[in-house]
This record gives sequence, C-alpha cells and structure tokens, in this order.
Amino acid sequence: MELFERLTKRAKANRRRIVLPEGAETRNITAADHILADELADIILLGNPEEIADKAKELGLTHINRATVLDPADEKNIDKYAPLFFELRKNKGVTMEDARRFTANELYFGCLMVKAGDADGMVSGAIHTTGDVLRAAFQIIKTEPGINTVSGAFIMLLPEGSPYGSNGLMIFADCAVVPDPDAHQLAEIAVCAARTAREVADIDPRVAILSFSTKGSAKHERVDKVIEATRIAHEMAPELHLDGELQTDAAIVPVVASLKAPQSDIAGRANILVFPSLEVGNIAYKLVQRIAGAEAVGPLLQGLAAPVSDLSRGCVADDIYKTIIMTANQAIHED
Repeated sequence: MELFERLTKRAKANRRRIVLPEGAETRNITAADHILADELADIILLGNPEEIADKAKELGLTHINRATVLDPADEKNIDKYAPLFFELRKNKGVTMEDARRFTANELYFGCLMVKAGDADGMVSGAIHTTGDVLRAAFQIIKTEPGINTVSGAFIMLLPEGSPYGSNGLMIFADCAVVPDPDAHQLAEIAVCAARTAREVADIDPRVAILSFSTKGSAKHERVDKVIEATRIAHEMAPELHLDGELQTDAAIVPVVASLKAPQSDIAGRANILVFPSLEVGNIAYKLVQRIAGAEAVGPLLQGLAAPVSDLSRGCVADDIYKTIIMTANQAIHED
C-alpha cells in the first residue's frame, strides 16, 4: 500500500479537526473542499464568512458547506480566546488589549484553537511566511516536553524503483527552520525526524547525521559538532538506529558504506538524512526534487506540542490536501 493510501485510510478512520487560517485563499479552500468530499478530516476555515462563501461559489465548490467557518475579527470569537492568550503571555508583558489584538490575527487564532483543544492541528503558510507561522506557534503551542528545538522535515518520495531509503521514501531534516544548529539542536532534530518517520511516513527510522567526513576521515570543528550531536542523540533515544558522522554516499550506498563505515548498523541504508545546517538541507532537498524528480512533501514542523504544518508559498492545492492528511496523522498519534 502506497504511503498516501495508508495515511488517507488512517485519517478517514480517525477524523481530526484541522484549522486552516488562510480560509478564503483559493488553494486552501479548494484543498479543503477535496478533504471534505473524501471525508478525511473536519475542516475549520478562518476568515470572513461572506468572502469564503463567495470564493466557494466562484470556484464551484460543492462540499465546503460542511466546513466550520470562524471569523477571527468577530468580537465574540475574540472574547473566547483572548483570555487564553493573555494567560500564556502575561509574564512577557502582554496586556489584555494586546491579547485581543493578537487573537484577531488568523495565525494566532488558529494556534489558540489548537491550544484550547478546539482543533487538533493547523495548516498554514500558503500566503504567510514560515517566520509568521512559527512565531504564532512558538508563543502559543510551544515545544513538546523534553524538546527545545522546532525543525522542518520534508518527506521525499523518489521516483519508482529508486534503491534509496525505504522503497524510495526518505526524510530530510532540517530544511526549513534552524540556520546553524548546535550539537544539541542537531540531536533533537534527529530524534524528532525519527518520530516523524514513524508517525507520518510509516517507516522504521534509520537516521544518518551527515557531514563532509565519515568516521574521522576529516578533522574540523563542524565535524566535531556532528560527532557530539550523534552522542547526544544516542543518549536521548538509545533505542534509535542512528549514526554519524557520515558522508551522504556512506549513508545511502551499501558498497560505499562497506568501505567507509563497515561497523555502522545503518550506513548504506539510511532513510532519514539529518543535515548539519539549514543551507545544506534546503539546497539538498531542492536538488533532489528538481534533478532527481522526487516529490517533496512538507515541511512538517517537528518538536511542537501539537501538530502545525507550514506550507510553501509556491504550493498548489494538492500539496495542501496532502499536508492536511499528514497533519491529521500527526494528530492521531498525539492522542
């Protein structure tokens, strides 16, 4: 069974409430209509109800009437969630007046719904930057216990017949959030990526923390960071199949692994690649996507206390549809 077939089946059997803050945006409302037609999640659209209704009519959408539509600018909705924001941020100097102003922002409103238990996850970013999405999530949802680093993972679906990863499925992290992680942050990214592999990609994780060195072949402070990150990750999750420092070929090509890292239990067969910096991860996923013809799904945000997914502003409706399904699957595992 293909990945999205499995995830779709699970989402349909365990319907979750997903809030879309960009409710009147064409790609979002189209994806929402598709999700509702397929009965894969309960959708909450944020925005002006009249604007959303007009957009649905313009696009000829026939299932959007099943969605819950809430206007963050409506005073009664602000009354409901502003006190929660105030309680969360009052120690940071936020006043009730500030709280009401922030609550009227659709991203903050969506995160407040998740925090209050009125939604199970949030998907946004088609018209907002990653920074905007993260800022709201950091302030309201915060990180999960034991984790201080939020990162972004892409599920990479390689062309059929690819020998890499798990039948052509791999996870790349961090490709979206932390520019230059220190050793502890890198370890947390690795551990969270393994959780993403289990919960969303439905694979048994084999994690490689990458470097330009394999097992001491080069000496540099950046190599030292990866070695230390590997040590910390083993302490955090001793049961995890994880190794570093590994060059990419040693991580994914068995014949190279047998020469460069013969003692490693995951070298040559890694399905999760953890990159030493954001620039490397971002460049790598785009190269694999464009040159190898892989489908890059994400980024899924890792390390938050509840599921929030950040879209690319260049996404299409089908990307949002798939991201909603993956976010719903994350929410299923939160229970």
